[in-house]
Amino acid sequence: MAHANAPLTLGTKAPNFALLDTLSDRLVTLNDVASPKATVIMFICNHCPYVKHILHEVVNVAKVYAQKGVNFVAISANDAIAYPQDGPQEMKALAKKLDFPFPYLYDQTQQIALTFHAECTPEFFVYDRNMRLAYHGQFDDSRPNNQVPVTGNDLKQALDLLLDDKPAQELQKPSVGCSIKWRPQE
Repeated sequence: MAHANAPLTLGTKAPNFALLDTLSDRLVTLNDVASPKATVIMFICNHCPYVKHILHEVVNVAKVYAQKGVNFVAISANDAIAYPQDGPQEMKALAKKLDFPFPYLYDQTQQIALTFHAECTPEFFVYDRNMRLAYHGQFDDSRPNNQVPVTGNDLKQALDLLLDDKPAQELQKPSVGCSIKWRPQE
């Protein structure tokens, strides 16, 4: 069943984090990935069909916008015990296979996902040069089996507005995908 993210207040400051990058085996912080132009923080995972559906185009968009000074980072917060395909080794393998041009961080404690109020995969957060939330929502209107082409238009529009020093779009469609797989509470 598809799950949509809850709206967040634009202008909210990005929460700090220090998470393991499954590609480099190094800790990566918010300051490490913050761009003086725009920063995209996306919550994804390996197994979600909604993520799989758009992931090749996400990589393409990240490569194009990196040339414009936009930094991207992906975070997976799923419970890797219940969903082993979302664990660090599998994350690293996927990132290598698809040649991710961004870090793929593992939120083992799930605290960062909670701090961001992330709810689903994929879910996109775009921050301006001051690390204030300018966009929170979907990649585009494409979903598995809806026959809409994967374009990244919603994310690209948000980034283009930021790069042109224009205000964020008022209509921001929520991300739709799989709910984050939370560990059982003790």
